[in-house]
Parts: sequence; C-alpha cells; structure tokens
Amino acid sequence: MTNEPKPQLKPNIEDPIEPAFPICDPHHHFFDRPNLHYMTEELLVDINSGHNITSTVFIECGSGYRQEGPKEMRPVGETEFVRELSTKGGNGTTAIAAGIVGNATLMLGKAVEPVLAAHIEAGKGNFCGIRGNAARDPHAELTHPMSPPQGILLDARFREGFFYLQKYHLSFDVWMYFHQMRELTDLARAFPNTPMILNHIGGPILTGPYTGKDEEVWREWRGGIRALAECSNVVVKLGGIGMPIYGFGWDKRAVPPDSVELAEAMSPYLLYCIEHFGVDRCMFESNFPIDKVSYSYNVIWNTFKRIVKDFSQDEKTALFHDTAARVYRLKS
Repeated sequence: MTNEPKPQLKPNIEDPIEPAFPICDPHHHFFDRPNLHYMTEELLVDINSGHNITSTVFIECGSGYRQEGPKEMRPVGETEFVRELSTKGGNGTTAIAAGIVGNATLMLGKAVEPVLAAHIEAGKGNFCGIRGNAARDPHAELTHPMSPPQGILLDARFREGFFYLQKYHLSFDVWMYFHQMRELTDLARAFPNTPMILNHIGGPILTGPYTGKDEEVWREWRGGIRALAECSNVVVKLGGIGMPIYGFGWDKRAVPPDSVELAEAMSPYLLYCIEHFGVDRCMFESNFPIDKVSYSYNVIWNTFKRIVKDFSQDEKTALFHDTAARVYRLKS
C-alpha cells in the first residue's frame, strides 16, 4: 500500500455493545505521509471510542523505512519506527503495537536470514512475523507496479526464503485475491509448522472486472475458504471489507452505515469463515485506518459483536482476543 487516499473521518458513533469485553485488534497501520496521517494519537482517539481494546498488532505498510543502506535491510526501519511508537495507551490499558509484523523480501532466499534477525533485534520482543503481498490478478486494472510476480507463493526461490520464518518462529500474514487461495493452500501444506494468517477474508472483491459477478466470485471464494480451512496452520482475519475494492460502496455515502446494516452485509462472509475455520482460527480485525473510509472504529466493533451475539462467551473470547494473542504470541 503506497498511495492510499486520506481516510474520511466518519462521525457515526454508537453506544458500545458489551463495552468491557476485552479485544485484541490484530491489524492496524501507522502512516505519517502528506496524504495520510495516522499515528498513535489518532489510533488512541479510535481506541477510546467505547470498546475495551487491550492490545493491538501493527501490520507492515511501508512506513518508516530506512532511507539508506542495503536495500533489503531498509524495511527494518519500519520495525524500529513502530517500536518507538509502541506504548501503553487508552488510559494506560492498551498495549499499542504489542505485536509488530514487518516486511522482508522472501525472494532473497537464504539471504533473507540476516533481515529477519535484524527485525527481531529491532522489535525488542514485539516482532512476531512478516507480511507478504501475493495479490495479483490477470486483469490489467488490478495490476500495478507494486504487484508481485504471478504465483509468487509457489516460486522455489520464495520458498527458500520462507523456510527461515519457521527457523525464527515467525508467522506469515498474506494479502491476496479470492482466486489465489489455492496457492496459499499449497504453501501451507508445504510448511505445516509455520503459522499463516489470511488477511481480509481472502479478498472476495466485487469491483473492476468482477463488478456484477457476485455469484461467480462467491462460489470461487467459498471453495478457496473450504480448501484452506483444511490446513490447521492457517487462520483468517475477519475484516477489511470496508476497503472500496470490495464493492459495497459505503465509502461513497454521505451518511455512513450503522452496525445493524454492516452486520447484515458482512454476516454471510464472516460466518462462513467461522463455520469452516472455527473460532480458534479466526480473529476480528479493524484494518484501520484503511477501512475508515467506510465506517468508524466504534461502529465496526459493534458490527462484529452483533454478528456473533448468539455465540458463547468462550467463542467470543477466542474471536475477539485469544486467537490473535496466541497466533502473534503477545505478552499482554
């Protein structure tokens, strides 16, 4: 993500549902750019909007890279940058960036090992994984200069580098489109001891070349979810649906949707993931500030709580906190 539009600040705030319920937000970013500023102060405003966010996980987004030195080492600057931002916020109750997921070029093969070691050292106990971008589509309008090579997860050189994630006990987050999930299934079977986290429910996008192809996308996405769920080392993040590429159009509305409307729209996707992965392999995520173009932080957590209102307390605890804390090995 390099040219994100500035998120609109949506004014919709609701009374929080079960405000004391502990939540680990396992997916947010920090940006300090001319067109997008979202740092600790902005995150804390969102965190303090009514829900009990006990910890967060920062996910790489190209912030704070080193401006000089070996190119492969420059992403370590992001871990250094975020480690300086990690703090106790939210009236002293929220461990900000308790987990840090960074970036490394796994196509380096064995040469990625010193990069991973440098991330771990810079993270001072908070660094827990790498995120890769596998999102590639045959349609030109969904391809840009930052798109990875086709089939990168299947590449032998990539897998040579991927091996070192297991060696350093690191997890692997991945962003991809719905039609690529079988590539991740193949990777997960090849590395069954490496935790893998499918971001944003696997990218069932309904814009661009997929506009009006809801049934086709839904069918292929469901098949990918079912196949991937058979790999016990894979978990899925439930969220990210507020990104405009998903096609719901909430970002274009003068009045943003409330949690009742959002829960109705998101339920088929999120409940399908929970049905196949189970609560111990699913985690709700905010994806802020990217999803802020569509709804507020306060409202999205109400949305998730509405979707699973009939679940047991143990099931909710897994979805909102324990799965994320376990997968990212958080200390708090």
